[in-house]
Amino acid sequence: MSESEQRHAHQCVSCGINISGMSAATFDCPECGHEISRCSKCRKQSNLYECPDCGFMGP
Repeated sequence: MSESEQRHAHQCVSCGINISGMSAATFDCPECGHEISRCSKCRKQSNLYECPDCGFMGP
């Protein structure tokens, strides 16, 4: 993987899989603004996520 691809690669904050190129959601944490990425499977199943910066938890 090239350096530019590594910079743009995201991991699902719920399950940890690499989600670059998948239909996923990337959004800012409601508490601190840290970028959070989630895969479509975890979103569909409403799996919990935790912000790695502030610990905010959401569905």
